This record gives sequence, structure tokens and C-alpha cells, in this order.
Amino acid sequence: MKITDLPRYKHRSHQPENHQVDDFCLSPKQYSMKISLTIICLFFTVISLSGCSDLGYYIQCAKGQMEVMSDSRPITEVITDPQTTPEIRQRLEEVLLIRDFAVTELGLPDNDSYRSYADIGRPYVVWNVVAAAEFSLKPKQWCFPIAGCVSYRGYFKQQEAEALASTLRAESYDVDLYGVQAYSTLSWFDDPVLNTFISSSDARLAGLLFHELAHQLIYIDDDTSFNEAFAMTVQIEGVRRWFQQRGNPEEWQRFLEHQEQGEVFQNYLQKIHNQLETLYQQDLPTAQMRTEKHRLISRAIADFDELKSSGKLDHHFDQWMSRGLNNARLAGIATYRELIPGFQNLLQQCQGDFSCFYTQVKKLGKLSRTERLSQLKQSSLTAKQ
Repeated sequence: MKITDLPRYKHRSHQPENHQVDDFCLSPKQYSMKISLTIICLFFTVISLSGCSDLGYYIQCAKGQMEVMSDSRPITEVITDPQTTPEIRQRLEEVLLIRDFAVTELGLPDNDSYRSYADIGRPYVVWNVVAAAEFSLKPKQWCFPIAGCVSYRGYFKQQEAEALASTLRAESYDVDLYGVQAYSTLSWFDDPVLNTFISSSDARLAGLLFHELAHQLIYIDDDTSFNEAFAMTVQIEGVRRWFQQRGNPEEWQRFLEHQEQGEVFQNYLQKIHNQLETLYQQDLPTAQMRTEKHRLISRAIADFDELKSSGKLDHHFDQWMSRGLNNARLAGIATYRELIPGFQNLLQQCQGDFSCFYTQVKKLGKLSRTERLSQLKQSSLTAKQ
């Protein structure tokens, strides 16, 4: 799982316009009312487009989003609140510094996202359910009026996610159910900092904000590989410059080490993904297919233990592996990493100037998917020479 594995709603692919109203000039009651009215309007738009199908699911989405936003308060207000703990105050002060750095040094959107804070009183903000057929690595799709089709279904209440997971398992699907610490609406709303990730390491906290703000700046519909590789490039370089400014090379080195281990882990997952994909393409009896599937997964779990024993992986991946391996867990293996060197080479060609870099990325975004991926792969090859 990458550093910011976030469930996504429909995003706008352009930088948001400046707000006509300064939310931080509103009283808490006015601020909450403004949020509530916005969500209610969006909710009824969704219902009108959907013809009221699956009404219960849309209601929980709207209600959950409204609760998160209504719990939000401007960070400056939380910092001065005498009831705020010293630990949270220190982290929020750090967030404001990171947020300003994102604007002044990385050229990322100067809007109200991540300038408010919400303590939602639980360790995860949403729970996602992913499902795949017993002999397929293609995730089940759920389609929505605004967001289009996505390969997960998100719930603000864990028990509702568990109920869906149980239903899908009864239908012989492989299922993955996991809690998510942060998600992004990518400018549909002003996303707040949450208690679920405020205590993350400096690298993860800064990287998350840089990553999500990069999506707000440039987002190409229906091209996850392009979007994620671009945002990861901004994230990695942003974290490097942040630690450089802070005079903290030790943290940067730890970040690099974590990135390297992440590559090892992704390659490990990709290997079992490829093996299962090859298996599922064969015309085998169901019982034999099932036996071979279990054999490959058992071998993969043993391989993970060997990677740990050899020191190539540490304990940071134990929690992810604790839920086991199945088709649903392997269906979303990242395919964007091969494009990151191409984006990094573009940034290097711009001599590190982000304004130039964003201009080049936007030009790529106007090409067809095939053309832009071809140019990025060529850029990757140039970077390796």
C-alpha cells in the first residue's frame, strides 16, 4: 500500500477557483451551516441523477461526509483552544508550516483544504470493501452517478462494510475489507486534517498533503497510472525539499529507505499477481484451479517470510500481510510506479522548477492515454541512460 492509499470521490481535474467567501471569517455555526447546505445540495443532485436507486447507500455517504465536515474547525482556532493537547497543537502547527510550504515552494493550490482539523473519534474515517471473483484478479465494479465506476465501496460505519463483505463472501467472492485513515474529495469539499493521521511521521504527513494537493492541481479522468505517478513525483520531491529546508537529512534518509522497501514489497506482490493471472487463464477443472491457487498463495506467504529473514523487508508490512492474500487484495496492485522516473526526468529537464513541470504535465494530459504513456515511458528510458 502506498503512502497515501486513499479512497476517492469524483475529482475536478483543474485547480479550484478562489473561494468567494473566506470560510475562516465565519463563526463555527455559520461554517457548519455552509458545509451542511453544500452537502445537502450535492446529495439531492446525486439522488436526482440516480433515480433514487440504492438510496440507503447514498444517504450514508452524504451523512458521513456531513459529519466529518461539521466536526471540522479552522486549525488556527484549534491551536488556540486551551483544551487542545500539547501533542495535537504541535502537530497542527507543523501542518500549517507544511501547508504554506506546499504553496510557496511547490506551487500547489492555495485553498482551504487541510487548513481545518476534525477529531472524528475513531481510528479510521471510512472502511472500504473490495471484491473479486474466485478465479479473477479483476475487481468488482460499483457505478455511481457522479463518481462513475470504482473498484471499491466505501462506508463511514464499519458494521455496514462488514455486512456487505459477508454478503459478498457468501456469493463466493474473495473480499478485502480495510480501514482508511484519510481520503480526498479533491476539491469537491475543503478536506480537513483528521485525527486518524495527524500523529503520522513527518514524512508521511507531509507526503500525504503534497500528494493530495497535487491531485487537486492536475487530475486526468480515467487514467489512474498517470495521476498516481504524477502525484507520487510531487510527493517524493516535496518531502525531500521539506526535509532539506528543515535541516533534517536523517528523516529524508529514513524516507528513502522506506521507499526502497516499498519497491521490494510491490515487486513481491506483483510476482504473485502475475502467477495467479497466468493460472486463471488456463482451462482447468474448478477443483484443480482451486488447489493451484491455494498452493501459489501459500508459496507467496513463505516468500514474504524469507524476505523478512533476509532483511529486505522489515516489520512495517506485517499489518498489511496479517489479513492474508486473496484476489481482492491483489487486484489493486499499483501499476503506476514504472511511470515515476519519466515524471522525475521531466522535473529534471525543468531544472527543478515546478511551474515549468506542471506546464509540461498539463500538455501530456491533453494527449491521448496511449500517447502520454508512450512519452512518459520514453522519458523513463532517457532518465536511465
